[in-house]
Amino acid sequence: MKDKNHKWCCTWASICFRVYVAIIKFECTVCASNSSHIAPISASIEGDVMLGGLFPVHQKGDGDIPCGIINADRGIQRVEAMLYTLDRIRKDNTILNGITIGATIFDTCARGTYALEQSLEYIRASFTSTDASEYVCQDGSKAEAKEEPKTVAGVIGGSYSTVSIQVANLLRLFKIPQISYASTSAQLSDKSRYEYFARTVPPDTFQALAMVDIVKAFNWTYVSTVASAGEYGVPGIEYFQKEAAKRNVCLAETLKVSTNPTSAEYDTIIDILVKKNNARVVILFLREEDAKGLLDAATNKKISGKFTWIAADGWGTQQSPVKRNEQAAEGALTIILQATVIPEFDEYFLGLKPSTNHRNPWFREYWSNIHSCLWADPVNPITDPSVKLCTGNEVLSRTRYQQESKVQFIYDAVYAIAHAIDRLTKDHNICQSKHKKCEEHHRIKGAELKEYILNTTFDDGYGAQVKFDKSGDAFGRYSIMNYQLDRETRQYEYKKVGSWVSSLDLDIESIVWTGGTKDIPISRCSTPCNFDEMKHVGEDGDMCCWICIKCQPFEYLADEYKCKDCGEGRWPTENRKSCFALEEQYMEFNTVYAIVPLALSGFGIMITMLVIITFLRYNDTPVVMASGRELSYMLLTGCLFCYLMTAILLLKPSQITCATQRFGVGFGFAIIYSSLLTKTNRISRIFDSARRSARRPPFISPKSQIVISIILVSLQVLFTVIWLVLEPPGTRLYFPNGKRDEVILKCRTEDLSFLVSLIYNIILIIICTFYAIKTRKIPENFNESKFIGFAMYTTCIIWLAFVPIYFGTLNSFQVQITTLCVSISLSASVALVCLFTPKMYIIFFQPEKNVRKLTMMMNSMHRKTISETTQSKFSNSIDVHNSIDNGNSPAELIRLNVQHFAAKFNADSTTETVPATEKDSLASL
Repeated sequence: MKDKNHKWCCTWASICFRVYVAIIKFECTVCASNSSHIAPISASIEGDVMLGGLFPVHQKGDGDIPCGIINADRGIQRVEAMLYTLDRIRKDNTILNGITIGATIFDTCARGTYALEQSLEYIRASFTSTDASEYVCQDGSKAEAKEEPKTVAGVIGGSYSTVSIQVANLLRLFKIPQISYASTSAQLSDKSRYEYFARTVPPDTFQALAMVDIVKAFNWTYVSTVASAGEYGVPGIEYFQKEAAKRNVCLAETLKVSTNPTSAEYDTIIDILVKKNNARVVILFLREEDAKGLLDAATNKKISGKFTWIAADGWGTQQSPVKRNEQAAEGALTIILQATVIPEFDEYFLGLKPSTNHRNPWFREYWSNIHSCLWADPVNPITDPSVKLCTGNEVLSRTRYQQESKVQFIYDAVYAIAHAIDRLTKDHNICQSKHKKCEEHHRIKGAELKEYILNTTFDDGYGAQVKFDKSGDAFGRYSIMNYQLDRETRQYEYKKVGSWVSSLDLDIESIVWTGGTKDIPISRCSTPCNFDEMKHVGEDGDMCCWICIKCQPFEYLADEYKCKDCGEGRWPTENRKSCFALEEQYMEFNTVYAIVPLALSGFGIMITMLVIITFLRYNDTPVVMASGRELSYMLLTGCLFCYLMTAILLLKPSQITCATQRFGVGFGFAIIYSSLLTKTNRISRIFDSARRSARRPPFISPKSQIVISIILVSLQVLFTVIWLVLEPPGTRLYFPNGKRDEVILKCRTEDLSFLVSLIYNIILIIICTFYAIKTRKIPENFNESKFIGFAMYTTCIIWLAFVPIYFGTLNSFQVQITTLCVSISLSASVALVCLFTPKMYIIFFQPEKNVRKLTMMMNSMHRKTISETTQSKFSNSIDVHNSIDNGNSPAELIRLNVQHFAAKFNADSTTETVPATEKDSLASL
């Protein structure tokens, strides 16, 4: 930036040097020819301190002609506004203390180059006072100007930003402060390039912000822009685009009007805009003439009512753009600087006459234009009778005059520099003599005056506080106008519908849109997505054109273009903006799913405890002893353990409860079915051994049976420990049916793994069932095999039903856990009821049978006489009967009696006929 500024300064220094040399040469030429220097036309007032003024008195000319027709409002009114303000300051006793301010005002013709030429007059004094003495004419005389130019303390102007930029680059080289009343280009806020520039109007950045606020107020997300080439339109629209992008407003088209556009160019712009059918709002940063050209093209193409225009102050409230384009412009929202009419200026201006207004050299031309007349020319008299001649007595009525919007800003600019000069002169004691003409104006330094201007603050008396920020800019305040048809007068007019001062304030109800409707137009490429949908942008990358894709039920809207998974155990809120933790579900004791298995378990525990207490009470009775007391107590312990597992299974899953469940279920079943397997195996071995020999089979003592049962249970314990090591206990979150909105807290073990852990118990059940079938016909007097068979058949049915029910209820954890609890309790209850009910019945209801004697019925011995051989074989049995009363063990009794039946069977087969029922019974053994 520093190098760029240096290059810029060098370029202008070179230009100024060449101008300086040209002026000196011109002055010498004048001296030699004894002719006078011809100064440009200017409006002037003499004063102690002089100001410069730059106004577009004439419009821009065509081609090589620099100036066009008179600019009635933006030219003459603005010139008179400065002259009027100077008059007010001279009459104001509160400032300047007798110092008079004069002015020299030039016409810029709305051209930067032409304005630059006129501005050279402001720096001629610098050349003359510095170096003119060093030059002499050819005849030896000193080069002197006819009228020595006066140094200007500051310049008011210009109007267009292009003019102000070029003039500011020149004036900064000579440290001449400049205050503009209309230039709004954002470039002029750069104090590194335009440090001597200030303005009473805000920069276009504020105007662009106001336009973005309007767009967002109506939820328009897809708009087009058209800007004029140059320092006004391009920077303004670029700032709008920047702010629009921040607020997710997309641009369908960004078009630019060239410096010298043709009607064909405007037609092309309209054609391009029409192609973007969804972008019905068009943002305009155009000069007045470009706004007119665009509306003319829209009218010619008969697309009135197609677009809603949002226009900057280049269009503002000007009548030129909308003339004959009323329908095309209807509904437009335009922005103008918020200004107050100065009533005293109206009186001043309406009182002006060509005969008395000698300080404004362009006023006669204005008068001729406004009254459509011509001034009489004595040299070339007008002979055409149809031509109206001006008399100077025409009346300037309010129907032909309306105060221009920048009058207040010109008034503020002149007063701002007057306040700065007043403070500077007082602080430096310049021109403080009340009775002497000020001769010290040259002591007013531009660098010092600039600082005083930037620090000036005052109320102008018309509702505005004049002050500047550090960039020399005024603060933004705008009025929002709506071009609409007045229903009473049936005339189109600009109506104020809002304002913008830091923020937007709109009366939406008073706005009439294009086509005369009250319905707010829609300008978006795609309709807004619902709260649970994300935007999917196409491959072309147009962020304003999308399709809406619904988020998954478990996803929230991370931003408008992305759905994001809430994660396990979390669920999106209703507005899909965030997630919350779902409540984890687990079995609770106050539900029917827990009450039923708890009731069944509790009842089973009571019955089991009753049996245990009864067996302890009748521990030495034959019924208890004949059932195998040790294995019976072990079996009862297994039943009790299974019943207690219901409470463990209903607890909230945790590392401890899950480990206890995995160990306890298999362990309880292992105790029950290991006891039953040991018992049925013992019975089977005793009867098989008795058939083959009289020797007692091994490992049938109570101690041996306990050891065998413990070994079988230990295998289950070993398998469970290995399982716990390979798959450590813990919890997991389960989502039934993939429903992420329902979170169930379960043990980490998979359901299939849980079933696999019971395989060992299933093997025990199968073996027990096999032995139960094998020993089903052993006489009931000696063993409980029939009841064991009933228990195992029922257990198989329960387990066969449990497996499909368990896996069929995976999506209902309550039913699944209830099924498991009930199945465990039923398995324990079957063993408890089938094996211990007969014994409890004898103990409580038939105590007479609970005695030590052999109860096996041998009906065949009363019917026939057996042979001697048979009798000798049965002698051992008789000994057995005798030994029963001597305290032999139930196992020994079973073995000896089986030998007795086997001997009887063999004898009958050789000598006698055995009864059919008894024979079948023996054969089954």
